[in-house]
Amino acid sequence: MVVTVEDVRRLALALPRTEEHLVRDRVKFRIGRIVYLALSRDESELGFAFPKEERAALVASEPAKFSLPGAGDLRYNWVHARMSALGHGELAELVTDAWRMCVPAKVARTHLEGGLPAAPGLDELREAAAVFGAFPGVDRSWRALAADTAPGLDLSRAAHRTALHRWLNAWGCRIRYPRDGEPDPLGTGLDAWWGRHSLPGAPLAALADRDLARLAAAYGDLAALPLGRRTLGPTAAAKALFALRPRTVMPWDAAIATRMHGARDAAAFDRHLRTGRAWARAALAESGLDEDALTAWLGRPGLPLAKVLDEYLYVTLSHRGGDAPDPAVRAQPAAGTSAGSSVIRAGRGRASAT
Repeated sequence: MVVTVEDVRRLALALPRTEEHLVRDRVKFRIGRIVYLALSRDESELGFAFPKEERAALVASEPAKFSLPGAGDLRYNWVHARMSALGHGELAELVTDAWRMCVPAKVARTHLEGGLPAAPGLDELREAAAVFGAFPGVDRSWRALAADTAPGLDLSRAAHRTALHRWLNAWGCRIRYPRDGEPDPLGTGLDAWWGRHSLPGAPLAALADRDLARLAAAYGDLAALPLGRRTLGPTAAAKALFALRPRTVMPWDAAIATRMHGARDAAAFDRHLRTGRAWARAALAESGLDEDALTAWLGRPGLPLAKVLDEYLYVTLSHRGGDAPDPAVRAQPAAGTSAGSSVIRAGRGRASAT
């Protein structure tokens, strides 16, 4: 289903301090004098606040969807998107991130944390598992990765690094494959990162605080892995850690991270894992089952509890409008946090109208 101006309006006006204005026949949403969303006159394009230093990578990743602003606005933190190419989950993410660039961090944190989902009961987990499990082919790429790298991913092996690259791209991470004879920055970086970190392997519910700290540090290092003009990014890093330790790591996507924690850095990932640990312990205690029996009872046999909890968060926070978990919505790796029009000026979250 194509997103509309009504979808933009609903999302924007739900965010604190947002006001709608009609300026020269264009609908704009702003905070004070700072515009962070602006529709074209024919409502076919959405301009939104986005970090200037990250937009070239965003546009290059999907040039049919995203485009740079006009020459007069290139000095601002601003990007355009074709409305017809956006999904509902992706639109929600872009709107929220654009808004966050224009409000004080405390305002964003208070609003986003106020919308945290309650710790799920078994009935809620089972309902979300049924929704997620019904998406066509949803487990195919994960089971293929597990089969190709059995008994477990070992990033000292080139074939396993290639398999991980392929799996991340299957979930929308858009990491460029090197041509013959070209260097492979992802493979080289993963090999070096693997040598720097020893990851705990205990189930999520059994992790100690020191294990969480090690995982958060490994996540921060991995998210910052350089890939030419971009980095691996927070979503791809979380997914890679899950692939490496599927019983240990509850991953996230950009929508989950932003709405639950208001950030995607290592400290936020530590909080995310603590949340997952508490939820896993509660689910196991309520059920009286071990992990394998519990996930089977929930309708997701053979999968780790960490993944079932992530699926619950996807269904309750990321999923929009009955769409299947489209990789472009499910994984937003390096395209990060957002931008605006009036237009956000280069620098920390300033904008002025176009």
